[in-house]
Amino acid sequence: MEVVLTKQVLVLNRFWQAVNVVGVKRAFSLLVQGHAEVIHQSEGDFQLYDFDQWLDASEFSEDLEQECLHTVRYVIRLPKVIILKFFDRLPIKEVKFHRKNIFDRDDHRCQYCGKHFKESELNLDHVIPRHHGGRTSWENVVASCISCNSRKADRLPHEAGMHLIRKPVQPKWRPFVAVAENKDRNRSWDYFLKPLQGR
Repeated sequence: MEVVLTKQVLVLNRFWQAVNVVGVKRAFSLLVQGHAEVIHQSEGDFQLYDFDQWLDASEFSEDLEQECLHTVRYVIRLPKVIILKFFDRLPIKEVKFHRKNIFDRDDHRCQYCGKHFKESELNLDHVIPRHHGGRTSWENVVASCISCNSRKADRLPHEAGMHLIRKPVQPKWRPFVAVAENKDRNRSWDYFLKPLQGR
């Protein structure tokens, strides 16, 4: 039972866009309250089920390999994807400014020499040093290897004869990226993620 409750469910807004991943308990809560429906794919077609319909479909399912939740009265198939009936937006979030996210934004590549490094081999560098008035911000902090960081020291890049491989900017949070990178994602999610992954 506890293992089943750790399973993840993909959540779509009412325009069929991936917006979140929730646990099974939250998914069932949304279904019972009438805020969501299950999307089930069968033979290339998608069918929508409200909670009562999903109970009936679970009861008559012949697919014994499906993961199920066993209650005193019912055996209920776990939904893989649910769609919110009233939510039509993409959530707005800002990417938090911290070390790991800077390394992710810069693809673990030193922004001076362009080589890839492990996280442990990278430093953060203020493009405009703080004693020159440089701020600690997305637009002024980049990933830098230890060698380039030492070479640049507390100078401006041009003073050290160095150049950035690209201008640092604040990344935009895209919910489908977070969902697509979820290690626990189910293969049935791919249909809803692929069109977005290609962008």
